[in-house]
Amino acid sequence: MAFLSKLFGSKTKLKSGDTIEAIINDVENRPFGVAEDNVLFAGLNELGGYFFFQTVIVGALNVKSKNGAQLYFVGDDFKLKLEADMPEFESENSDTKGRNVTKIDFQIEESDVKNLESATLRSIQIKVKKHDILFSKYVVIDASDEEE
Repeated sequence: MAFLSKLFGSKTKLKSGDTIEAIINDVENRPFGVAEDNVLFAGLNELGGYFFFQTVIVGALNVKSKNGAQLYFVGDDFKLKLEADMPEFESENSDTKGRNVTKIDFQIEESDVKNLESATLRSIQIKVKKHDILFSKYVVIDASDEEE
């Protein structure tokens, strides 16, 4: 199969030569979602009774925003739109050439937290400035399951 990717090119290769697989291997946390040239790491957090959905996007996204961002979850009979907690944020360069790190926190209501935790997600979408990135839910395939 490797010859096919050499012949047609790898779809997960970033402009800088970076790959989705390299990002996943370099970052210790488990990915929440993957897109063509970005990986989404995310999790819920609570501070003083307020809930936040914290995201870190690692990859080609390079943005400086003064108007926030929107995060959309789409699942089976489930849709949720979250607004960025802070309107101003910007991507930071990483040590790997062409790779950026973008941290965005989103406000989420406690009732939405419960719905999100029980939902079967199909996609996660982020909109910031001119960028519209669609992530698919990251699923880990256990190597031990393949051997059986």
